[in-house]
Amino acid sequence: EVQLVESGGGLVQTGGSLTLSCAASGFTFNGYSIGWFRQAPGKEREGLSCIHISDGKTFYADSVKGRFTISSDNARTMVFLQMSSLKPEDTAVYYCAADLLTHCLAGVIGGTIPFDLWGQGTQVTVSS
Repeated sequence: EVQLVESGGGLVQTGGSLTLSCAASGFTFNGYSIGWFRQAPGKEREGLSCIHISDGKTFYADSVKGRFTISSDNARTMVFLQMSSLKPEDTAVYYCAADLLTHCLAGVIGGTIPFDLWGQGTQVTVSS
């Protein structure tokens, strides 16, 4: 079964850190673009960061650059999002998504092409 499963969300205080995990299964990991998105209540989905698994290139939205770090463990077919200096406005449901044909810049960072595969999301709440 093709799936992405996020984990690692939770409640954290302002200024704290959290690492999200995205476990991929059922498809050939290499060659995919894997992105992280979030959606807060009443707001549009926002692309945050993306990694090309084949060459490890990473991309970030301006809103998280310098605070969030994306990485992958290709042997375990997992992608991580390390989040630091968290703010209340980072509160949202966080999703990972994957696509074989769409470049990170076309589907996650400034782009609008939807990714094919999506996880179920994990809630991140930052208290003030």
